[in-house]
Amino acid sequence: MRNQSEKVSVFGATGFIGRRYCKTFPNSVIKIPRESNTAASSKVLYFISTTTNYNIFDNPFLDIETNLIKLISVLEENKNKPNLEFNFISSWFVYGKQEKLPAKETSPCNPRGFYSITKRAAEQLLVSYCETYKINYRILRLCNVIGETDSSASPKKNALQHMIGRLKTNEPVYLYDDGSHIRDYMYVDDVCHALSLCIKKSSINKIVNIGSGNPVTIKELIGYCKDYLGSQSVITSIAPPRFHEIVQTKDMFLDITELNRIGFEEKFVSSKGLKIIMENLNEE
Repeated sequence: MRNQSEKVSVFGATGFIGRRYCKTFPNSVIKIPRESNTAASSKVLYFISTTTNYNIFDNPFLDIETNLIKLISVLEENKNKPNLEFNFISSWFVYGKQEKLPAKETSPCNPRGFYSITKRAAEQLLVSYCETYKINYRILRLCNVIGETDSSASPKKNALQHMIGRLKTNEPVYLYDDGSHIRDYMYVDDVCHALSLCIKKSSINKIVNIGSGNPVTIKELIGYCKDYLGSQSVITSIAPPRFHEIVQTKDMFLDITELNRIGFEEKFVSSKGLKIIMENLNEE
């Protein structure tokens, strides 16, 4: 059994990826209750975040309260903890539209939408705070993460998985721009192992992209899933709604040179991860 101080304090342990991380490394984590701001060890893995750009319609303060105020509250509570190391989970959404792909950790960021903008602001606040108080940090930017236990998949978040659910029940599937948009998908177990490896081996005070590095179109993946399931769903191309045009990025995949440098090897390529999802969708 590990000493308590050697474990990772996980904030956001009940979310999709945080829950899976804790399940994957049960002897290496301490789950921090959502209402608590106090880390139980010197290493922090911070997942707490909103997940879509759509909160502007229902609660325009939610992204600010969750992504910024909660973060600063946790930092303030733990700033005097000896040897504090803060591993912050960010998102590819901070890159926004890019002139050149794949997006590198050094690429300029042009986020669009409240979720995306506040995630980028959170990164910058974290860096400034940690430099001020001499706290070590990492910013870990995730690609699109898929997994059968993502119960919040919807047209607004993890749309690919939502569409797989419709394929399974032979319901119509609608693709924006004929599914031509490029994305970088990674199965949740690979993401968890990549995060663990980064905490152990990547340089401190740096940003690390976590993704497959393999660009695929949504149309390709939906076609693969339709064939695998023998689905009778009718797939139709539609124009994106206006809000999608305002906040969404058409194409994105990540440069993972740094992740490869520290020895990460992806075990669940897209097809393998998708098969698990199709066979076990919504099971825990």
